[in-house]
Amino acid sequence: MQKATFGAGCFWGVEAAFARIPGMTETSVGYEGGTTQSPTYKDVCTGTTGHAEVVEIDFDPMQVAYTELLETFFAIHDPTQKNRQGPDWGTQYRSVIFYHSPEQKTQAEAMIAQLTADGKFAPRTIVTSVEPAQTFWRAEEYHQRYLEKRGLASCHI
Repeated sequence: MQKATFGAGCFWGVEAAFARIPGMTETSVGYEGGTTQSPTYKDVCTGTTGHAEVVEIDFDPMQVAYTELLETFFAIHDPTQKNRQGPDWGTQYRSVIFYHSPEQKTQAEAMIAQLTADGKFAPRTIVTSVEPAQTFWRAEEYHQRYLEKRGLASCHI
């Protein structure tokens, strides 16, 4: 098993998109990339903790390649919007890839370079940051599988 962590706006829809991919063994929503220890949703929403809303994924690389996860990541949000996705704005909604190995870093940077070279988002620039994984703080239980618990498929506009 391997881990992958992505921030692409509100974590509810991001988790739902990744949970549908065969090879996922676990998805958890939470917070990463900030300075506050044990942040809560209320803390992160202030924009002062430095955390992003993220989805941490456990996946079987024999069933799904990390590059496939990257393709999903770039397909489900707008990586050219800085600190916002749709109606959600603030640093907690930034586009970020937290890598768990040198290989993940290399693959993420290569994907960004390829999308840029292909002009996928032109004339806009991809602002997704690629950062080493930090402490993942699991969000409150009511956020886990939020859309699934409510019978919803997505929350994207």
